[in-house]
Amino acid sequence: MNFHQLSILRADLAFIAHWVSEESNVLDLGCGDGVMLDYLQSDKHCFGYGIEIDDEKIPACIERGVNVIQQDLEAGLAIFADNAFDTVLCLSALQMMKNVEGILRDIARVGGEAIVSFPNFAYWPHRVSLLRGRMPVSKTLPYEWYDTPNLRCATIKDFEELANEVGLEVLECVALDEQGKPVSTLPNWRGSLAVFRLRKKTPT
Repeated sequence: MNFHQLSILRADLAFIAHWVSEESNVLDLGCGDGVMLDYLQSDKHCFGYGIEIDDEKIPACIERGVNVIQQDLEAGLAIFADNAFDTVLCLSALQMMKNVEGILRDIARVGGEAIVSFPNFAYWPHRVSLLRGRMPVSKTLPYEWYDTPNLRCATIKDFEELANEVGLEVLECVALDEQGKPVSTLPNWRGSLAVFRLRKKTPT
C-alpha cells in the first residue's frame, strides 16, 4: 500500500504515519483491518505486530500480510518485553477500554514513543448535541448511546493530564477535523479527533 492509497482510505492515518520513522519496530494496538501496518510495512519498511480482538477483522489483517495477535487489550501487554518497540500505536481504540490508565502505563513500558488518537468529546458539534439534551453522534463518534463500544469520553486537556500522570511526555498534539486535516485555531473546540505523539519521561 502506498501513501496515496492510505490517504484515500483513511486521511487521519495518512497524517499520523509521518510520525513513524522508517524501518522502525511498531506495535499497533486495536489494529482493525491492518491498513496502517500494511502501509508502514510496504512503504516505510517497518516491522511489527498488530493486536486485534474482532474475529471479523483478523482475516483482513492476514490477507494484508500483517502479523496480528488476537487478544483483548484489557489483558495487558505482558507478552512483550520492556522497550520492545520503537513506536506503539493506539489509534481510535483507547476510548473503548475500561482500564485506560493501565493500558497507557503498558504502552509507556513497551515503547520508546507512542501515538494515541481518540474522539475529542469537546468538539463543538458534540457540545451542541449535549446542550440540546442529546448524546453526540459524529464521524468520530458514529454510534448511538445504546449501542456504542465507546466506554470513555475525553477531551484534549483531559488526556494531557493523564499522560503526564502515567509517565508520558507530550511531544506533539494535533487536532484533526472530520476530513483528517489539522486544525490550528481553537483545536479543543474545532478538532474532531485528538492525536498525541508521546514518549516516556526520562528519570530525573
